[in-house]
Amino acid sequence: MLNENLIQQNQLSSGPLLNENGELNEAGFSSSLIRKYDRSQIKGLKTRIKEWDYYYLGNKDFGVALTIADNSYMALASISFLNFKTNEQITKSKIKLFSFGKLHLPNTSNEGTTSIKWKGLSMSFEHKNDQRILSCFFKNFFNHKDLRLEVVLQENNQDSLVISTPFKKKKHFYYNQKINNLSVNGYVKVNDEFYYFDETSSGTLDWGRGVWTYHNTWYWASINGEYSGKRIGLNLGYGFGDTSKATENIFYLNGESYKLDDVRFDIPTQKNGKHEYLKQWKFRSKSGDIALTFDPILHRHANMNLLLLKSLQNQVFGLFSGYIIVNGKEEYFENIPGFAEKVDNRW
Repeated sequence: MLNENLIQQNQLSSGPLLNENGELNEAGFSSSLIRKYDRSQIKGLKTRIKEWDYYYLGNKDFGVALTIADNSYMALASISFLNFKTNEQITKSKIKLFSFGKLHLPNTSNEGTTSIKWKGLSMSFEHKNDQRILSCFFKNFFNHKDLRLEVVLQENNQDSLVISTPFKKKKHFYYNQKINNLSVNGYVKVNDEFYYFDETSSGTLDWGRGVWTYHNTWYWASINGEYSGKRIGLNLGYGFGDTSKATENIFYLNGESYKLDDVRFDIPTQKNGKHEYLKQWKFRSKSGDIALTFDPILHRHANMNLLLLKSLQNQVFGLFSGYIIVNGKEEYFENIPGFAEKVDNRW
């Protein structure tokens, strides 16, 4: 079920994602991967192609983030373990140079396997029989002890959020799918301790394919949980490309989807312009259909500086409260776990 805000937003039709010139056939959004991505149809610089699968799985006690990415000039595999009880996080990554599509990431999230097997690290995301099966082994992840993860994910929402976004620069685009409210069954073992995903756990998939410009900044928030017997999901974001045809903002209530218009992240900022990420954030929209506060618990900060390649990541985990207006009614919730981030890349 989609709300009235769609009048101003373009819904994608079916067909190839790119035309013969390597440009988007259509900009907008849909509830599934209705436009077909094919890496071989890209006409832009091969060094600018970015492809990734990112999963976040968690609850109020702990979380795990997993990434497999082929950024052309390098391949990346990364895993983060976050303990919200102790306010600690561990992130480990491995990089291989000059991948240029050698990871063979699938052209769709609907089937196939994304995987790597490197020395001391194996990671696999398999979509099979309507389930997503994730496994990971990372040798000497923490305290000279290995990490192991085995989980099965199941989709609960009728729709996902798919957005086709052009950049001002020709032959540059981003095709992205976000899936919220994935149910999670399984475990992660860290430092010889098992952490089990139970019925309070949920997950998000961020599936991205595109040709990116060199410098860009994005804001993204993802929320999954339950409140008063209702299943809540939320994806909010902005910051890069031309989103005049559609936003990436959507609210899920008991599996039904409600498209949202604009949003702005109000991150506490000192007089010198430096953000205070661990103070309360606010999220607002011009139309008034989004009114949220975000109380941070843990800040995952990463700063990669390799001369021409720079990535400044500030990902903050915490609890969201407030309301979303759906068909004229305020849907209120409190203390739903999720994360919000600001990422600045020169890549």
